[in-house]
Amino acid sequence: MLHKLLFTSLIGAAGVCSLSASTITFTTAAAAVDTVGEPVSASASVTTGDGTVSVVLTDLTTNILSAGQLLSDFFFTLGNSFTLSGSSVTPSGVSLITVASNGAITADGTSAVPWTLTACSAVTTTSSTCTGTGSTIHLDSLAGSGGSETIIGRAAGQTSYPNANSSIAGNPAHNPFISSTATFNFAVTGVTAATTITAASFSFGTTANNNVPGVPGGGGGGGGSTTPEPGTLLLSLGGAGLVAFRSFRGK
Repeated sequence: MLHKLLFTSLIGAAGVCSLSASTITFTTAAAAVDTVGEPVSASASVTTGDGTVSVVLTDLTTNILSAGQLLSDFFFTLGNSFTLSGSSVTPSGVSLITVASNGAITADGTSAVPWTLTACSAVTTTSSTCTGTGSTIHLDSLAGSGGSETIIGRAAGQTSYPNANSSIAGNPAHNPFISSTATFNFAVTGVTAATTITAASFSFGTTANNNVPGVPGGGGGGGGSTTPEPGTLLLSLGGAGLVAFRSFRGK
């Protein structure tokens, strides 16, 4: 009876191993600033799977002073060749907000607009030009036809930005904003759970070229910290079960 249970466990583990994925995280350095010296802070969580990529971007700056601190772009370089299946992606799981002239936050009822999605050559901290083809994927809020919707940092329960200047507060050209976090899910042919991210960069503000390098969040994973998803873990458990099964059969 025991050997049947072990065999069933092995089959179950093998059946879910295709769900494996790897998550790689990057953040800005602790002392990162924008082009005028204002502090910026952000994180990115990139999950690669079988033909898919998921990116979760978070602006961590809650004491917003100006539009230069808004998270607008993210670049990341893949460790193997790939083909993008689309040219834009609409962020999911987002809350849009409007900041009034007095800094007060109100919910915005409109729908999120797509960010552009482009493959390009590697991007440096002095240029965000993304042309041609290459190994870097560029998520860009500034180039979309629906207008820019950048990500603004917001703490839990925060109801206003008392120190925000007129580039944020009551500015119709920059409102509304994505509150804190946005998730981007898109298809990328050639990507697997084993695909690594070799470099990453964040961009801030409402104009191009305000780039800040991404720092690996804990090391490992070909440039970031890699966490295997449940499928990989279950496959490991399946291997352990196989050892136990052989040991039982040998008795």
